[in-house]
Order: sequence, then C-alpha cells, then structure tokens
Amino acid sequence: MAEALSPSWTQRARAGHDLASFADVSEAANALMGLLLDVEDTAVTRQTAEALTRVGSVPAIRLIALALAKADDNRADWLQIGVHDALVGPGSAPDVAAACGKLTQDPEEAVRRGASDILVWAEGPRR
Repeated sequence: MAEALSPSWTQRARAGHDLASFADVSEAANALMGLLLDVEDTAVTRQTAEALTRVGSVPAIRLIALALAKADDNRADWLQIGVHDALVGPGSAPDVAAACGKLTQDPEEAVRRGASDILVWAEGPRR
C-alpha cells in the first residue's frame, strides 16, 4: 500500500501490479483507483490497467470502468492500451467479456458505460 503513494513511478506501477488481485478490498480498491488515474505518469495507468485486466474479476474490471468515467481522453487512451496489452500479451487473460457483461447491469451508470467501452476493447483484438 505504501508503494501506491511513492514518488517513484516504478514503485507506483509495481503497487498497481501487486494490489490488482485485491480489487475487492476497499483500501486496495481506493489505492488502485488512484493508480489508474495517476496524474504524474501514464505508465502507472497503463500497467495498473493491464494488471487488473489480467486478474479479470468483476471488481477488477469495475475499477477500470470507473476510472474510464473519470479519465480525460489521454488517460482513457492509456487505460485502453493497458487493457489491450493484457489481452494480446503473453500469458492468458481471463474472459474480460464475461465480467463486462455482468457490469453492464451495474446500478451505477458510469460503470455500465465504462464496461460497455471495455467490452468493445476486449472484442477488438480477437477480430
């Protein structure tokens, strides 16, 4: 958790990777949201989005969807790149489409909208 607040972008990016599997824990989720929207370095955004996508759980993808709703266009691009990296990179990413499908029914509009965008991204590399 301390690394999430580090002045070093590499430590913050590592924190995003390390915390991704705890996306369903509120303290970790708050830290991950800050990392997804990191104001100092887009590499932190990209690597945190990739790590969360590799986890692929509904809570992990929900964080990306929420971050997408709060992101400016530049940050949204880096979120998309991180998701894409997980889907096409080495190793297998879980079925992100299934998580997005569940999230399109979320009570929060921002989550539904973000999940719909992520679903489009997830289906893109497979074409």
